[in-house]
Amino acid sequence: MITRDGDKGKMLTRRAAMLAGGELFLSSILLGRMYYLQVLESDRYKTLAEENRISTRLLAPPRGLIFDRFGKPLAQNNQNFRVLVISEQTEGNLNATLEALNKILPLTDGEIQRIRKDVRRSRDFTPVTIRENLTWEQMAAIQLNTPDLPGIIIDEGLSRFYPYKESAAHVVGYVGAVSEEEIATGNPLLKLPGFRVGKSGIELEYNTALCGKEGAQRVEVNAVGRVIREIERDEGITGATLPLTIDMQLQEIAYEKMKKESGAAVLLDIYTGEVLALVSTPSFDPNKFNRGLSNEEWEKISTNDRNPLLNKALGGLYSPGSTFKMIVALAALEAGVIRPDTKIFCGGHIMMGSHRFHCWKASGHGNVDLKEALMHSCDIYFYEVARRTGIDRISAMAKRFGFGLPTGINLPGEKSGLMPTRRWKEMVLGEQWLQGDTYNAGIGQGYVLATPIQLAVMTAILANDGYKIKPTILVPENKESSVYLRENLNIPKTYLQLMREGMFNVVNAAKGTAKTAQVNVDGKLIAGKTGTTQVKRISMKEREQGLRSQDELPWEERNHALFVSFGPTDKPRYALAVVIEHGGGGSTTAAPIAKAIMEAVLKIDPASKSSGILKKKMTGGK
Repeated sequence: MITRDGDKGKMLTRRAAMLAGGELFLSSILLGRMYYLQVLESDRYKTLAEENRISTRLLAPPRGLIFDRFGKPLAQNNQNFRVLVISEQTEGNLNATLEALNKILPLTDGEIQRIRKDVRRSRDFTPVTIRENLTWEQMAAIQLNTPDLPGIIIDEGLSRFYPYKESAAHVVGYVGAVSEEEIATGNPLLKLPGFRVGKSGIELEYNTALCGKEGAQRVEVNAVGRVIREIERDEGITGATLPLTIDMQLQEIAYEKMKKESGAAVLLDIYTGEVLALVSTPSFDPNKFNRGLSNEEWEKISTNDRNPLLNKALGGLYSPGSTFKMIVALAALEAGVIRPDTKIFCGGHIMMGSHRFHCWKASGHGNVDLKEALMHSCDIYFYEVARRTGIDRISAMAKRFGFGLPTGINLPGEKSGLMPTRRWKEMVLGEQWLQGDTYNAGIGQGYVLATPIQLAVMTAILANDGYKIKPTILVPENKESSVYLRENLNIPKTYLQLMREGMFNVVNAAKGTAKTAQVNVDGKLIAGKTGTTQVKRISMKEREQGLRSQDELPWEERNHALFVSFGPTDKPRYALAVVIEHGGGGSTTAAPIAKAIMEAVLKIDPASKSSGILKKKMTGGK
């Protein structure tokens, strides 16, 4: 028994020793690990802890401002009170918070769906915009009920505002909410609440410059991510200030004359290419796009058959009609198939095989030379001239003037138009070019399509003695000279003078087709050319029964009305193109509008003043 008790005591002693050794071993490991973490790795973990405590957040800089050539603001930033929600601070019930807010600030179903979507795609504790541009009363009501609205905060920021609304909408454009596709580009700024990007016009074309450079805010946050205090703030760099060549006084005059019509007007400086006015009608209020359109508003504007969202000055395609006759005449003179005094008889129609081509004047114009043909806008004369010249020569001359090619203006949405050739028809339509196609091209119809800005450029080249210009909407950074003539088209000046004299007679001669456009501003006159293009083929039966007047036809079946002009005629400086969709006639609809615009530009004479004179005074921000 004694021996057994001794053995048990030894076993307990060994077990105790082993347990103590194990504890010592584990303690050594623990102490070693603690030493490693707290001493050897202390700097690293201190940095990690600091990074978790300090949060860096992006700040959107103020968007750059847009002005006209004399410093009038076209796009500015106004104070904007907006209501935001931080989902993580709604006590786990975002729906309840939105329902409570709805009693104070009624929300639409679309707004609620958009808020939920924004919350899902946002980072934790990132504010999501509920609504912007709150009234003072709305903001005060929300502030008063803040205790019952967990997660709701009022924020003061900047909101885009367009003071001239419809009259400058297609030039300036508008900003709107960021789309899913834009967010996918990876730019973190695009995820900020209320951030806006350019969607059209200058706002889109120069969006990167206008956005500026983002700033940053360093804040201290607690364990659940709530802000305790702001440590550092960098506001970033305000977006660029953009002075435009537009003269808002002329722009508003042009818009007022055009707003009841569907069409476009473009006014250029014939030497610098500066766009002084660019109007497309009907228009829209860009401020509505900034705040966000309702479903009803979007349905109304998107289904409008007069297409208010299209910038018709750049993207509208029209047969140029008789405004194209100067191009045909120049091609014929250069080819030597006619001389200025060549006379062609107009009896009211011309036969090509069994097909009859008509002049707009059924009784005809008799024997007419080039200047008379331009003055009377005789179709028979230009049918015959086009036949002698051929489509390829006409097309080559037209392309020298910019037809069938984009002008390169610094605005989005420009189309190239179409200047057909034999090869084009064979390649695209799989058909041979016909003599009748040449006849139609001779009076600016058939396959020929042009934009209003191309017509303005053509007129500028005719007026500036044959120098190619590139339209611009932005005042150049370094402007050493007021004249920026580019490539000389090498067209004899005598030919160009003939065109100008013919256009002068169109407006000022007793038998001219555009006497309704006569202007006399202190002795300053204008020259021009009418154009009327059919949108519906007239059958022989309709001619025999008697044509109905344009006013009797449905709007969509009426002819397009065009007018191009330049002035003053003694020292040309300005060129204008006006296109009125389904306006009926160039002399009855387009010419009077052009008269009002040209009269205004001759009185104001913006080229005599320095463009961008307030550039140094313009600053971004509020």
